[in-house]
Amino acid sequence: MKFRRKLSSWLGVVALVLAALVRLEAPASAASLVEITNFGTNPSNLRMHLYVPDNLPPRPAVLVAVHYCTGSGPAFHSGTEFARLADQYGYIVIYPSATRSGQCFDVYTQEALHRDGGSDPVGIRSMVGYVQQRYATDPTRVFVTGASSGGMMTNVLLGNYPDVFAAGAAFMGVPFGCFATTPPNTWNSECANGQITRTPQQWGDLVRASYPGYTGPRPRMQTWHGTEDSTLRYPNFGEQIKQWTNVHGVSQTPTQTDSPQSGWTRTRYGGTGATAPVEAISLQGVGHNLPMGGMAARVLEFFGLTDGGPTEPPPTGGCRVSYVVSPWNTGLTAAITVTNTGTAPITGWSLEFTLPGGQAITSGWGASYAPASGRLTASPASYNTTINPTASVGFGFQATHTGDTGEPAAFTLNGSTCAVS
Repeated sequence: MKFRRKLSSWLGVVALVLAALVRLEAPASAASLVEITNFGTNPSNLRMHLYVPDNLPPRPAVLVAVHYCTGSGPAFHSGTEFARLADQYGYIVIYPSATRSGQCFDVYTQEALHRDGGSDPVGIRSMVGYVQQRYATDPTRVFVTGASSGGMMTNVLLGNYPDVFAAGAAFMGVPFGCFATTPPNTWNSECANGQITRTPQQWGDLVRASYPGYTGPRPRMQTWHGTEDSTLRYPNFGEQIKQWTNVHGVSQTPTQTDSPQSGWTRTRYGGTGATAPVEAISLQGVGHNLPMGGMAARVLEFFGLTDGGPTEPPPTGGCRVSYVVSPWNTGLTAAITVTNTGTAPITGWSLEFTLPGGQAITSGWGASYAPASGRLTASPASYNTTINPTASVGFGFQATHTGDTGEPAAFTLNGSTCAVS
């Protein structure tokens, strides 16, 4: 009997040890959306969900992604590409959730429209602070994006906390202060219908009044709007441009205009390239249903979150680029061939690449180019907008140079990196 008891006890110890070893050797679970409570001051009882990718680099960036009315943080997580791209580029995503009736964010009270005045912006700021302390993030790389009510909140957060956010991207939003109402009203029909028009100075003054005395740098702004939006009508797009160009002290005349995809018109203000102070994308014939596929990658490009290269290489099977330079003493020609190596037609293409320093395009064929130097976009001519599977399009340009006749290091077609032959 004693032997049996000892044997049973010994076997029990062995089982516990084996169980512990199994637990130690089990693979770590994949990243998932987690709800966080007690994250700090939260006057309007917002909920917070957090997505932290497994491949988190040192000092990661933070992105706040704000949902639409009737939505939630988990719904915005599953319905957009920001979490998937976080796995690729290694940043943390915060998903706030509004809890009031209708699940819209407060972008209309005087508390919300002043720094630390109370309501939803304070709770979202607390979420950012929680993540910054817990994960030792890069304080210079905090960004916000949102759709509809979240697009409005993007404008509000950039106004209230210019020292926290480096840039924002608003889908289907309205200018800061446009939705202000008198309690208990929570909906401003005049603003929603695009009937509020102000001068750039008046719009800019609303932003500056939210944080009086602030003299530091202002967040860069990217805004997206469909011309057929019947919920937050299209005139709000132009009013946002007026507001944020004034805030940045730059001209309302675009410094660059191009068409990254068919039906898109992109204008940049105060600079060229992906890091202009203000960037605006108008979508012809599109209603109140943004963001759509591929737009999240454009947001990350504007934020600069793709500059260091992805933690996992993007797919290169969809396109291949041949680039042949013929130089002479002060000039060169470049012949470009883009081949569709995928299985579906590519329509409304745009090819992005960076010319070596000192090169500047003087003329071209088969495509239009903007700007003439640096990081530029080649857009198709009227006769070569579609590239069918296994087919190619050819185009090129003539340029001047100051000694460097080299080739671009990489090419991106509609947001996807191409192989180079």
